[in-house]
Amino acid sequence: MKILALEQELPGHTEDDFSPYLKAEAERVWALYQEGLIRELYFRADRSEAVLVLECASLDEARAALGSLPLVQAGLIRFELVPLRPYPGFSRLFAGEG
Repeated sequence: MKILALEQELPGHTEDDFSPYLKAEAERVWALYQEGLIRELYFRADRSEAVLVLECASLDEARAALGSLPLVQAGLIRFELVPLRPYPGFSRLFAGEG
């Protein structure tokens, strides 16, 4: 299952609060990428928040993977998870053919 994960910074924190965790965060994201759970990762162009595309068996697996991130564990960020499914609309192009 593909899952879109949208980072949300939790209020009340400064850039200095994030600094001690950034290297460990990058290491954990790399590990999840190597495991195939994170397939794509980006930063939003309008603010410094991550957008991840995950491939997981379930939303629970995605929550557990993201819960292992140091910034999540430190209570600095959370993720909104959006389950995705394939777009079925192209089948309308061929309805009635064949």
